[in-house]
Amino acid sequence: MADQAVMTREPLPGTAREPLTARTAWALRSWWLVAGMWTRAIMSYRASFVMMLGANLVVTFLDFLVIILMFRHTDSLGGWNLSELGFLYATSALALGLANLFVGSIDALGERIRTGTLDVMLVRPAPALAQLCAERFSLRRLGRPLQAAAVLAWALAALDTHWTWDRVLLVPVLVVCGTLIFSAVFIGFASLQFWWGEARELQNSFTYGGATLLHYPPTVFAKELVAGTVFGVPLAFVNWLPALRILDKPDPLGLPTAFQFASPLAAVLSLAAAGLVWRIGLRAYRGAGG
Repeated sequence: MADQAVMTREPLPGTAREPLTARTAWALRSWWLVAGMWTRAIMSYRASFVMMLGANLVVTFLDFLVIILMFRHTDSLGGWNLSELGFLYATSALALGLANLFVGSIDALGERIRTGTLDVMLVRPAPALAQLCAERFSLRRLGRPLQAAAVLAWALAALDTHWTWDRVLLVPVLVVCGTLIFSAVFIGFASLQFWWGEARELQNSFTYGGATLLHYPPTVFAKELVAGTVFGVPLAFVNWLPALRILDKPDPLGLPTAFQFASPLAAVLSLAAAGLVWRIGLRAYRGAGG
């Protein structure tokens, strides 16, 4: 009877015995609770929060100021005008900023492995990945997405394009999918720290470096590099490929039109790949004393 009772016991939240939807819901709730704890701690010093957020807004605006100054000496860059580059800049920065807000804290994984504090998260009744992503959650990171949203609003108003229903729909889709793709890049490359403690710099080159790459049109880069962002790390699906459709630009690679609408598929595949790398790394982890 005891064995039967054990076998019929309800599974713990977030365990593999639960359906995927239930595990996902538990992970999101865990993230929300941890992030809420850090938010309450930060908001206890509101003046400091306001100053940090303001400084973040000013610093991130300097990135776009570089593009503005560039266009004081030219009318176009690779066949793209200022408002079109503003659209690329804004969508890339907005997706990166939201991903950094939601999961950027995972880049501290290597430090937790070295100090052995990852073990503390593994024994808590909550998914370790959700805890890591929400660790030291800070609303001051809103500076980048807020600044990017302002630039995006300006760019959309300044663009000279014929707005059809699919182009209108692609704008929120590329922001959401771009955020998911950058989140997958954050998680996937941070998970390499299970094997290589210095992978944080590699992660930064594909997140912040990748976002900077996407600020500029694909026509100014070698075709081999552009192809790598399509068939390798799928950063082109963040904004390059959807922007070709929205802005009615020719594809430098001559890809089928379906690629311009494939950001949702790229986001799903990216998250699946990142989740796989995370699970393999977690299984390989032997603890501080291992």
